[in-house]
Amino acid sequence: MSGHGGHSHGCCEDEHEPAERGLEYALYQRIDVEKLQCLNEAREGDGKLVFKPWDQRTDREKFVESDADEELLFNIPFTGSVKLKGIIIAGEDDESHPAEMRLYKNIPHMSFDDTCREPEHVFRLNRDPLAQLEYPTRIARFSNVNHLSVHISRNFGTESTRVYYIGLRGEYSQAHRHEVTICNYEASTNPADHKVDSIIPQTNVIS
Repeated sequence: MSGHGGHSHGCCEDEHEPAERGLEYALYQRIDVEKLQCLNEAREGDGKLVFKPWDQRTDREKFVESDADEELLFNIPFTGSVKLKGIIIAGEDDESHPAEMRLYKNIPHMSFDDTCREPEHVFRLNRDPLAQLEYPTRIARFSNVNHLSVHISRNFGTESTRVYYIGLRGEYSQAHRHEVTICNYEASTNPADHKVDSIIPQTNVIS
């Protein structure tokens, strides 16, 4: 019972890992995969493969590798609004593992030219082939995210970078539809309102 405090907290999380951690890292289901982009991927479409279910995080069959140099840039659009709380990134246990990750929010179609901007958060990464390390975000900066860009700026010293898994933890809310509801209501009532308005002023003028 005393394991919930101090350094034992990580052990408790591991005990509940299969169900609870899988649910926490289900934001991959909220990604608009068709619009997801990975720049500098060696093989087209591989960048989408690293966003996968929790129980496949150590799968070595699906991965993305950088092409011209060690950099990778993921443009991740969501189908609604996300409050991002944490991120996990897993690579190979060698120099090809990402060493630095820079996060940007709400910059659709970001390019490498845009990476000169100030990122929302920068992480120095450790090698994590088993996807065990979470990097918590500053939630105040990542409360209303509809597009997330993840820039892998460097690795541990080799020509190309390899990524097997990117896990996103947080909360999701659907896009609001209030504007559509208001427009429909006004469109159905306006014709009647205009008829009444056009009659009453004329009557008042004659009398």
